[in-house]
Amino acid sequence: MPSENEIFEKVRECLVEALGVDDDEVTLEASITADLGGESIDFLDIVFRLEKAFKIKIPRGELFPEKVLTNESYVVDGKMTDEGLAELKQKMPHADLTEFEQNPLVKDLANLFTVRMIVNYVVSKVGDNVTA
Repeated sequence: MPSENEIFEKVRECLVEALGVDDDEVTLEASITADLGGESIDFLDIVFRLEKAFKIKIPRGELFPEKVLTNESYVVDGKMTDEGLAELKQKMPHADLTEFEQNPLVKDLANLFTVRMIVNYVVSKVGDNVTA
């Protein structure tokens, strides 16, 4: 049974390999895009490495939601609508949307993709096998 810290260490290894960053740059609060330089193309590599490292299956769009931004009822004038936020909460229960909800600008959505979000996601996937 992996601990949350052990999951973080494995996530860190995956991100170091996928993004070519130093391991000390990968902190729980680090943004995948802003702090670690990840781009959308890197998300596929990250998902692949997480699946391999944790022996889990990550369905397309589950970790990094794809279709939320292309739905016209979810985004109006560069902002997520209430309906869009509800959909985001449903698709990303592993992300902390508290700050984003205050001013849900689409351009700031990438800030939700943090190392902590990935760790939370993996913890939810491995479920009851995690120790504190």
